[in-house]
Amino acid sequence: MTGAEALAALEAEGDPVRAAQEAAYHKAPRRYLGVPVPRIGELADGWRAGATVEERVALAAALWDSDVHEARIAAAKLLTQARIRPDDEPAWRLVASWVPTFDAWAVADHASKAGERRLVADPRRLDEVEGWVGSEHMWSRRAALVMTLPWTKDRFPKPEDLAVRERVLGWCERLAPDRDWFLQKAVAWWLRDLSKRDPERVRAWLGAHGAGLRGFARKEAARLLPDD
Repeated sequence: MTGAEALAALEAEGDPVRAAQEAAYHKAPRRYLGVPVPRIGELADGWRAGATVEERVALAAALWDSDVHEARIAAAKLLTQARIRPDDEPAWRLVASWVPTFDAWAVADHASKAGERRLVADPRRLDEVEGWVGSEHMWSRRAALVMTLPWTKDRFPKPEDLAVRERVLGWCERLAPDRDWFLQKAVAWWLRDLSKRDPERVRAWLGAHGAGLRGFARKEAARLLPDD
């Protein structure tokens, strides 16, 4: 499957009315085809079946470079997999190369799903992600939080998982003064999800740093905390 063939398959599923609605909603200035995400996933699953890692990475790169909304989502789905063997480094390098081009939440979130699998597979990559926290590019700063959401979900975290939580909570502290709505939402999202597993740690974070968040983010971060 070549990039041109995959793009043609997506185009064949397009709906011009839906495409116009998607363009108005997402606002990023690129081409939209109007293909629902579940159908994109079905197509990507078919392309992935039987393909080597090298072939999948090449196809994902071509689809991303097309700058078509649905093609970028398909590119991310091609690489969203817990285990990529024998070597997942090319997949990680490709996803990381996409981060500076993020410009809208939907595509960024799909790509971040692919990225989070690679971080869980090799947490040493968090050293690279930490560099995004200081980026001038807001979507890169946001990606550092979205890709690390798996560490909010462990019911029985190991010491190394707790260390990652504390590391990312430090990133949240650094980013709390950032007034961008999407960034504030990402900090709140991370804290809200962690509150399901460790409400006392979230209470402590909000007590120390919550005043730096915008009101809506502070409220969202605390929304699932149990009443005292």
